[in-house]
Amino acid sequence: MSYVGPDFDPPGPRRSRRGPVTVAVAALVPGALVGWLVWQAVGDSGGGGSTSATSTTSSGAPGASSAAPGSASAAARTPSASGTDDGKPPSSTFSGPATPAASDLPAAAGPLKGKVVVIDPGHNPGNFQHSADINRKVNIGTNWKECDTTGTSTNAGYTEARFTLDVARRLRTLLQQEGATVKFTQDGDRSWGPCVDERARIGNDAHADAVVSIHADGSAAGNRGFHVILPASIHSGGADTRAIVAPSRDLGERIAGNFVRDTGSAPSNYIGGGTGLDVRSDLGGLNLSTVPKVFIECGNMRDSKDAALLTSGAWRQKAARGISEGIVSFLRG
Repeated sequence: MSYVGPDFDPPGPRRSRRGPVTVAVAALVPGALVGWLVWQAVGDSGGGGSTSATSTTSSGAPGASSAAPGSASAAARTPSASGTDDGKPPSSTFSGPATPAASDLPAAAGPLKGKVVVIDPGHNPGNFQHSADINRKVNIGTNWKECDTTGTSTNAGYTEARFTLDVARRLRTLLQQEGATVKFTQDGDRSWGPCVDERARIGNDAHADAVVSIHADGSAAGNRGFHVILPASIHSGGADTRAIVAPSRDLGERIAGNFVRDTGSAPSNYIGGGTGLDVRSDLGGLNLSTVPKVFIECGNMRDSKDAALLTSGAWRQKAARGISEGIVSFLRG
């Protein structure tokens, strides 16, 4: 299906705060303190995009490589993950960090009461400090691939990992207002990771009704727009996505439609043929999922026009709302 959005300039040649704001609400009765409640909302303003965009071959989804925080030149020099994805198993076994405790807050009464949504903020702000850990290979069902990557960044150094956490936290608030129980794969509460296989396992173990992995792409300047990645039908090795292909497409189409409406962004002009949808079989987070799951690449961080959106807190709120409304639509049927 196609979506209507603002026109984009044609792409160039393809060359493949967090200032915690804490509000303490205290109710006092004469002579005694009854209680208090702390609510932390993250409003990460981010950095601005640069007009001197540098082409990369990375993708914001797992399996892409790019910059360490604050290092645009490093991002441009970092090779694509495909350069090391040779299909060979890792040379040694590894026991990674334990699955983090669910970062959900009590759900309110609402139409999604009883529904479980897992949000997967792509990458991790600390990944760049743990290259040996994230470069080790894990089985993604069809082959072996890197545990995780650093993610990409804008040319000004605003990282994908910061972006995904900010949008994820905004999305959590919106979904909890609808009554859903929301769990995260990571909430900035671990030094790196988790690996892509563990990210899938967290959603499976939660028996999630829907899982959304949030990303931003790292393509060439001139490539603009969002796209939603859907699982291919796979029955190989440890992967069997046959049961989730149809519901995942339904989820992805609903998110894409609402994302257009709420953000004003158009579908990708370089992936998906204008549909805003892309089917992939090389992502462990999808291959190993047993519950409906999609990825969303919210825009291209290496394009200055998209970067201006991605680094705007107001736009990120619109992005969270579009994703939320797509999830709500899917879960309500």
